[in-house]
Parts: sequence; structure tokens; C-alpha cells
Amino acid sequence: MITEALILAAGKGTRMWPLTENIPKPLLPLCGNAIIEQQIIVLRKVGVKKINILIGHRMKEISDLLGNGESYDVKINYIVQSEQKGTGHAVSLAENHIKSSFFCLNGDTLIDERNLELLAKKENQMAMMITTVDDGKKFGVVKSNNGMLSSIIEKGISGKSSINAGIYLFNDKIFKSLKNIKKSIRGELELTDALISNEIYTIEYQGFWKDIGSPWDLLTANEVLIDKTENEIYGKVEDNVQINGNIHLGENSVIKSGTYIEGPVWIGEDCVVGPNAYLRKGTVLCGNNKVGAASEIKNAILFEGAKAPHHNYVGDSVIGRECNLGSGTKVANLRLDKKEISVTHKGKRVVTGRRKLGVIMGDNVATGINSSINSGTIIGSETRIGPNALISGTYESKSLII
Repeated sequence: MITEALILAAGKGTRMWPLTENIPKPLLPLCGNAIIEQQIIVLRKVGVKKINILIGHRMKEISDLLGNGESYDVKINYIVQSEQKGTGHAVSLAENHIKSSFFCLNGDTLIDERNLELLAKKENQMAMMITTVDDGKKFGVVKSNNGMLSSIIEKGISGKSSINAGIYLFNDKIFKSLKNIKKSIRGELELTDALISNEIYTIEYQGFWKDIGSPWDLLTANEVLIDKTENEIYGKVEDNVQINGNIHLGENSVIKSGTYIEGPVWIGEDCVVGPNAYLRKGTVLCGNNKVGAASEIKNAILFEGAKAPHHNYVGDSVIGRECNLGSGTKVANLRLDKKEISVTHKGKRVVTGRRKLGVIMGDNVATGINSSINSGTIIGSETRIGPNALISGTYESKSLII
């Protein structure tokens, strides 16, 4: 049995802007738990007892949340990467902390028990998960021969490809190989350079795989996880509420009269829903949220403290912490021609792969009454949007839109 693991969680997560302006990427929420908590829970289920977490950027926030691991029934050990020198350097820092074969995970990858158990069958050897995507251009493309790794091409191959899934089983041989690698063309020590000098089994990932590398990927991951929601009612449901499907309702939360819910829906603690609100499949309220009268939320994530209190529509969107949508604010989530939605993100035009995408909104954004937000809009934190505004495109943090 594999009892140790290493999670690589030291990066800045700049590709997740604006969601990571004020929160480290591993702590972004998915169905009531941070991404890294989802990983810890699955690792524990397959028998892992000690989890080493490599931290760097905003590390105190990560360690404050996870503590020593007692609440997850594991031991957590923190390893600090004070300077970002690449994934090879990151893994090498764990050499004096790990005593046996171990799982190694990128901190932004969803995992499940079935695939870790497949990896564990190669105990005392080394292996990596691979998966097939329609376009390998953004990923490290993997070539295998008779189930063994033969080469890795770092990004740039278009078309259907087998790629590195970012989930590994290593033993002490990996540390010996990491001592011999040199800086890549990017000026970093790459883990992949150590892989190709070893005998590495390649194992096809079974089922849904997702690298949460862009803000809209959080929605895609959420769509998968929320289907596992069980019916758990810890708060109050008033009379004349209609619920179809499973919901999680956290403590001190209330669903007021006249509200209609189509599950699965996840509602955290201290939330108020209604009266006469409509929550549709895939909605996640992370905590201390308000969805008020005549507001409709569909397949959207509202981070802690976000509010849609009066006559709002929010579909296929991520709303940051402490945002407030003025009365009548509506978010479009579908092009009139129903084509795939592209966005401008980090200065580049990007195809999202989604036909439905509303807004990606950073923290503490406020909209005026009757403002309208077009599909594929990205809004940086602390932005203010005036009444009756019609907005599209990408806005930097602290913008004023009138």
C-alpha cells in the first residue's frame, strides 16, 4: 500500500486570474472544499497517511486552512519552495521528507480513488497517468512504447494526443535522476527531464480528467463533482419550498418560502436563499451568500460572501468573494449564434471550449442596478460597474465602468 504523497502547491496560479488575486489557487472552492482538500480526501481514502505539501506563494493561508492534517485523518508536512525554479526542483525538495514509494500530484488536478488504485499496482516501480485530449497544444505530449514512457514533448502538438495527466507514482530513484538534470530553455528544472531517464510505466487515466488551469475550468470540474452531492439538510427549509434532486444545505442557512431548487445544488453555511428564488443544477453557494427574491442562479459558483439579492440572473459563471450584484443585474451565458465562447485572458484571445460561459468575476466587485454583462466577460477585483451599463470583454482590477 502507498502511504505517502506529495502535492505540488507552491505556484502563483497566474493563469487563474482574476480568481487568484486574493486567494492561492489550491484554495479555490469546489463543492464545499478547496481543490487541495478534495485531493487530500481522496488520498486518505486509498490509504495515504502522510501528505507532504510543497508550498510557496501565499503559503500561510494554505497551512492555516489545512493545519497538521488531523481533521482529515492524515499527517501533513509542509515543504517550502521559496523560489520558483520548476517542477523538478519542487520534487527534489521532498527527498529528505519521504521514506517510501509515493504519489505525486500537481496541485490543480482532480483525482479519484480508482485511478490512484491503478497507479498503486505498480508499487516499487514508477508510473505516470496519461490521458487523451482533442488538442495537445497546451500540454506535455507523451509518447509510449509497450506501456512504457519513451518521450515527452513539452507543448506545441496540435490534434488528438496523449498527454501527461500530472499524477505520478515515484520511488527514491526519482531523486537520483533529479540531481542530474539541467535547466530547460525556460530556465527551469523540469520534472519531465528526469522522467525520460527512468523506466516509467504509462497508465491511461480512467474517466473524467481535468487540469484546472483556467478560470472557466473551475466550472467544468464543479459540474463533475456536484453530481456526487448527497441529500444533506443541516439548515432550515421553510414551507412552500420545492426541491427536486439532491441538495446540501449547510448549518445556519435558510431556504425561504416560494423558492424552487433543481438539484444537485450545494449551499454552504450562513446562506439565505429566497423568498421566491430559483436555483438550478450545478449551483454552488460557498457560504454567507444571499440569493434573493426573483433571482435565478444556474450552474454557477458564488464564492463566500457573494450576493445576488434582487431580480438577478447568473448562469455558468464564477462570482468572487464579497461581490454584490445590484437589482436587475443580468449575466448572459450564451452567444446568439450559439458558437463556442472565446475570451481575452492575460492579453491573449483564448477559446474556452465552452458553449455556455457567463462572467468570471474577481473579488469585491459591485454592479449598479439593471447592468447587463455579456457572455465571456472577465472582470478584475474591486471593479465598480454603474447603473444600466452594458459590458463585454475583459476589465483590469479596480476598473470604473459607467
